[in-house]
Parts: sequence; structure tokens; C-alpha cells
Amino acid sequence: MTFKDLLAYKKAFALAMEIYEKSKSFPKNKTYSLTDQVRRSSRSTAINIAEAYAKRRYQKHFISKLTDSDAENLETQEWLAFSFSCGYIDKDTLYDLTVKSNEIGKLIYFMMNHPEKFGSKKDYS
Repeated sequence: MTFKDLLAYKKAFALAMEIYEKSKSFPKNKTYSLTDQVRRSSRSTAINIAEAYAKRRYQKHFISKLTDSDAENLETQEWLAFSFSCGYIDKDTLYDLTVKSNEIGKLIYFMMNHPEKFGSKKDYS
């Protein structure tokens, strides 16, 4: 098994790619602010899941990286809210992307609460 087999990673990667596609229509003058930020945070959600899996041998590191992933996921939701408020995405798109993000958050939360299911060992330091 690799991190690419994790459901949370698969869903986070798919959401990041969907956000990338949707954000192509954002105004060009927002490229270095909102567009880059929502793309970066959505990609970082998936990347931090991969990094957590790489550090799974140490439970504290595993949970710490998953906490980072969860934070990036919530940041993505806020950038999506700004995108909606600015009129760059419609209400249905905001809802759809937020539902997917919430599902990823639940998967991350499950991983944090059950690290042993992902090969993490309790730290004895």
C-alpha cells in the first residue's frame, strides 16, 4: 500500500484538480492572490496526507501532518467562500466543492483518531 491508495488522498487530489479546472475561469488580475491561494491550499491538503503517510511510523508526526492537511482543507473552504462572494463561482459549485471538502475533512479526522489503522505506532519517547 502507498499513500496513493488512501481514500483521503484520492479525494483530496481529485478535489485539487477540480478546483484547478474551475479556477481557470477566474479573472487574470486575481492570478497572484485568490487563484493561486485556492489552488495552493487544495494541493497542500493532498500533499500533507502523503507526507503524513511517509511519517506514519511515528504517531505524533503522522497526526501533526494530518493536522496540517486538515488546516489546508479548511483554508481551501474559505478561499472557495471568497470565490463565491466575488462572483467567480456560483452557489451550486460552492456547495459541491464544500461537500467534497467536508468529506475529505472527515476522512482526515478518522485517520487522526485511528492512526494504528494506517501503520502508525505509538511513540515511546
